[in-house]
Order: sequence, then C-alpha cells, then structure tokens
Amino acid sequence: MQDIGEIINNRVLLVALVACFVAQGLKLIVELIKHRKLNVRVLVTTGGMPSAHSALVTALADGVGQTLGWASPEFALATVFAIIVMYDAAGVRQAAGKQAKILNQMIDELFHEKPDFFQDRLKELLGHTPVQVIAGSVLGVAISWLARAVY
Repeated sequence: MQDIGEIINNRVLLVALVACFVAQGLKLIVELIKHRKLNVRVLVTTGGMPSAHSALVTALADGVGQTLGWASPEFALATVFAIIVMYDAAGVRQAAGKQAKILNQMIDELFHEKPDFFQDRLKELLGHTPVQVIAGSVLGVAISWLARAVY
C-alpha cells in the first residue's frame, strides 16, 4: 500500500496527467465553439485540438527536467519518448486516418448498390495535425511551469 501512496504523491506524474485532462477539456470547448453544440464524445476520442498526447508527454519531460536536471539521462529518455509520441500522433496516425477515409469512400462507392453488405466504417480521425501537436506541447510545458511556480 505504501507504493500506491508514492505513486499518488509523484508530482511529475500528477502534473502530466493534469496537462492531459486540461487538453481533453479544451477539446470540449473547441468543439463547442466550432460546431455550436456540446459533444462530450470528444473527451474520450483521439484527435482534435489540442493534442492531449502531446500535452501529457511534454509536461512529463519538462517535469523530469525540472526535477532531476536538464542534463539527466531521465530527461533525455522522457524527451525522446515525447518526440516519438508526437511524431506518431502527427505522422503515422494522421496517415492512417487519411487511409481510412479513402477506404470508407471506396467501400461506399463499390457497395452502394448492395445494401446487404454491411461493414463497420473505419475510424477516420486517428491522429493530429502538426498545429494540434504544437498546441498540445505548448500547453504541456505551460502547465508544468505553472505547477512549478505554484509549488
């Protein structure tokens, strides 16, 4: 049970999770402004503005840097991890979403006259645009520095 207490008291982890939740909350606000309706589904889906993945990993890397030092191996590890996650969010997953959109369109066109063919549509919004990733990163660093100032 003492281990759970240590996890709960891990400031770097808590700040990173706060950054992720704030980003998810901002997605709800952006969606409300953009479409003029409340869509709570954005709280649990991937994609959207800002990137919660980017906010999480940049707040984590920044917290590690602030806590253990900018020259520490742990900061290097967290930074490389953040770069991989953000590259995946904006690159690989974005490309997979574009492919899903094309495949859905092909299925719609090919099987338009066969109503008995039923297949679930592929999820099209998988990744982030570079702007969404950058916004999430800036948010993560800002929350990490704000938390540092408060503590």
